[in-house]
Amino acid sequence: MTDIKKTARVAGVLYMLMVITGLFTLMYVPGKLIVKGNPAETASRILAHESLYRIDLAVGLAATIIFMFTALVLYHLLKETNPHQAAVMLILVLVQVPQSFVTQLLQIGALELLRGADFLMILDKAQRETMAMWCLHLNDKSTALSEMFWGLWLFPLGWLVFRSGFLPRFLGIWLILNGVAYVLMSFTGLLLPAYAKLAYNIALPALLGELAFALWLLLVGARPKPPTTP
Repeated sequence: MTDIKKTARVAGVLYMLMVITGLFTLMYVPGKLIVKGNPAETASRILAHESLYRIDLAVGLAATIIFMFTALVLYHLLKETNPHQAAVMLILVLVQVPQSFVTQLLQIGALELLRGADFLMILDKAQRETMAMWCLHLNDKSTALSEMFWGLWLFPLGWLVFRSGFLPRFLGIWLILNGVAYVLMSFTGLLLPAYAKLAYNIALPALLGELAFALWLLLVGARPKPPTTP
């Protein structure tokens, strides 16, 4: 197996881990623990499943680290196609890292409020539950902001895949469409939150682009074109 094929397979493994951890932290755990508009029920679920909540925090941290390494491996894979575009792709990933840690702090803050440390006893239970819900609400807004960058880095990535010569062009187009979907979802979540669910449902086919790309890298890898004979 050539170096380029090995690099593609490593990128595929990391990308699939990124997809799996993302689904866990963004869909599975919130669906189990968070009840929109009901601080008391949300608090009850989080405290009853505190281990799951803490696992979610750890997985979220791991997801950020995996994202960075995925981008680094993809940079190594695609830099020969266009080093400047590959650098832009990498930068658009790395600038997201501080915000990811802020999101983690909001989740930790919500848990600390619900567990009721001694210095929080000045607040009654209902107040702490409301403040914890506020932290989780800010976490949702932070996710909507992150979607902007989740989309932006896919533009150079999709273009690099399209021009690479060893990956299918349709994947590059799909990744760019995936990026457009994330950007539109970000604007909708920040400016028109009442339509966020509708925007997600409309964008879903485009959002499968990353999964298709990850599966291709994992199962097929890269197929460099054979050199043409003179």
